[in-house]
Amino acid sequence: MSEALFTPMSFGALTLKNRIVMAPLTRQRARPADDAPFALHAEYYAQRAGAGLLISEGTQVSPEGKGYAWTPGLYSAAQVAGWRLVTDAVHAKGGKIAAQLWHVGRVSHTSLQLNGGAPVAPSAIGAAGKTFNGTEFVETSVPRALEIAEIPRVIEDYRIATRNALAAGFDAVEIHAANGYLLDEFLRDTSNTRTDAYGGSIDNRLRLLREVVAAVVGIAGPGRTGVRLSPYSNAGNVGIDSDTPATFGAVIDMLNAAGIAFLHMVEGQTGGPRDWPAGAIEALRDRFTGTYIANNGYTRATAIAAVDSGKVGLVAFGRLYISNPDLAERLTLDAALNPLPTDGIYGGGRAGYTDYPTLTGVAA
Repeated sequence: MSEALFTPMSFGALTLKNRIVMAPLTRQRARPADDAPFALHAEYYAQRAGAGLLISEGTQVSPEGKGYAWTPGLYSAAQVAGWRLVTDAVHAKGGKIAAQLWHVGRVSHTSLQLNGGAPVAPSAIGAAGKTFNGTEFVETSVPRALEIAEIPRVIEDYRIATRNALAAGFDAVEIHAANGYLLDEFLRDTSNTRTDAYGGSIDNRLRLLREVVAAVVGIAGPGRTGVRLSPYSNAGNVGIDSDTPATFGAVIDMLNAAGIAFLHMVEGQTGGPRDWPAGAIEALRDRFTGTYIANNGYTRATAIAAVDSGKVGLVAFGRLYISNPDLAERLTLDAALNPLPTDGIYGGGRAGYTDYPTLTGVAA
């Protein structure tokens, strides 16, 4: 097959069998007692190992980084052991998998925080949204501003999570700096009104991400490090920065200087319209000197065209991977897709998680 989407690719320290990526998908099935993945997760990810690269669901770097019930972490021995089940299962199927390192910032609730504390953020500005705390949907709590003396602790959490990711057998890590979570909150002048070294100027607002990238690269190496951005998304009511081209252009220049392997870009509104000022995403994409992963609403045809253009290295698919565990194989064959479910997306057990038919199963 001539389409580049279905051909192998090497970048950084990774060699992938195709250019199809499974995007991070929060499914809220971690063990409630310790936020650890277990055998069910190994089955789920192994089913999807036909992708060139799997990126794990958002995985909190600390208890403080948690914003939803039943999401997994990467800060305890039990969590590392659970993720080892996952990576071993993926590798047994010939796949590669990256851990997405996540701190939700203000997108949380006091009931999800240690001792009922307030979530943390760059500034004490609420997300004005909802989250699920394991019992009911609740309004996100107004955060407190991180004290400058606490920021080294947050950076250390990323460093420890990276070390744990490698111990768990992940092939790479992706720093989640998108979708209105902590690192994205620091980047934007809509959510960051600080007047210290982490607020005000663009360089100050990207300081935390720069320090986190340096910490992660120091453990994983640049060839196993990626970053996710969503410049034109208002996820989490984070707001669109007053000068997005300048802010995110500076972010990409910093990522280039760090030499990271890939940039994973949410193009437009997260899970919504592919809408941005004419040429704006393209300019940011072309500014990045590493490998670019495009994300948001791609179809087989648009993904093939994007990679064939030479401007996009890989394409990430999210929702289609929920109900199509063998999506890479289906795209390769141009086979029909299973419909997206309405039940079982968040929480629960196998139903709506690992029980979708594959082409092989249908043939059998």
